[in-house]
Amino acid sequence: MKTVQISLNSIDKVKSFVNEITKFDYDFDLVSGRYVIDAKSIMGIFSLDLSKPIDLNIHAEDDSDVILQALKPYIID
Repeated sequence: MKTVQISLNSIDKVKSFVNEITKFDYDFDLVSGRYVIDAKSIMGIFSLDLSKPIDLNIHAEDDSDVILQALKPYIID
């Protein structure tokens, strides 16, 4: 599992993030404080505090480089 911090601070960013992440056949969790939600759930994402960075847990062994490249616009360095 790999964890990165992402920022989803606008509605358009959330929509494009979900569209991008659903292309992969892996599990993704978003962790904000004590809440853990499925990153492919647009309704779940909107239940989080999007003003702060969110941890994204990527449950993929092989394609992590491909996934990180696709999610580059959302990742906070």
